[in-house]
Amino acid sequence: MKSYWWKILGAFIVLYSVIAGFLLPVPELPILHETIRNTYFHIPMWFAMILLYLVSVVYSIKYLSSGNMRHDLLAVESVNVGIIFCAFGLITGMLWANVTWGEPWPNDPKLNGSAIATLMYLAYLVLRNALDEEQKRAKISAIYNIFAFPVMVVLLFILPRLTDSLHPGNGGNPAFSNLDMDGLMRAVFYPAIIGWMLIGIWIMTLRYRYRLLERDEDTLI
Repeated sequence: MKSYWWKILGAFIVLYSVIAGFLLPVPELPILHETIRNTYFHIPMWFAMILLYLVSVVYSIKYLSSGNMRHDLLAVESVNVGIIFCAFGLITGMLWANVTWGEPWPNDPKLNGSAIATLMYLAYLVLRNALDEEQKRAKISAIYNIFAFPVMVVLLFILPRLTDSLHPGNGGNPAFSNLDMDGLMRAVFYPAIIGWMLIGIWIMTLRYRYRLLERDEDTLI
């Protein structure tokens, strides 16, 4: 039971954030109106994605230092699940942008950066599938993955702050503050981030265990 407590916690927090996110009152703000509820869903998707990409980098480094194929499997499955959360982040963001900004994909540096970062990680998966020899595939993709993560950070968090951006907290546009997000929203928003992160790690471990069952574990050294 001890090994499952964090999974149960993650499921409970996500359930709480979904119910509270739809039912609890939110500040009445111009332009945003009820769409501010998307804060509980859109932003946690990106946090979960970044955590999974970070886990992937850690295991890529571990693979290069140990040669253990289990580390390579953990790295690729972290990216696989991270891509799923990325897709949900893009979809919820496009729906939100269509209402608040008038179109699903305006010419915004953070949106464009997220598109480039997504293509970059999809290229990582394509690269893996293009190489047949297992050790060669693992080494080359691990090196690619290690360099991809800091580039993704630059695209999502640094470049948008250097120019005008529609996103809160970027390009002189103030982030959510007490004027936008009250204490009640914070009581849902922060747990939602933690809950979706835990769910993301849970899904990754399930995929990793499934991959182990597909092959002879004794060869994964």
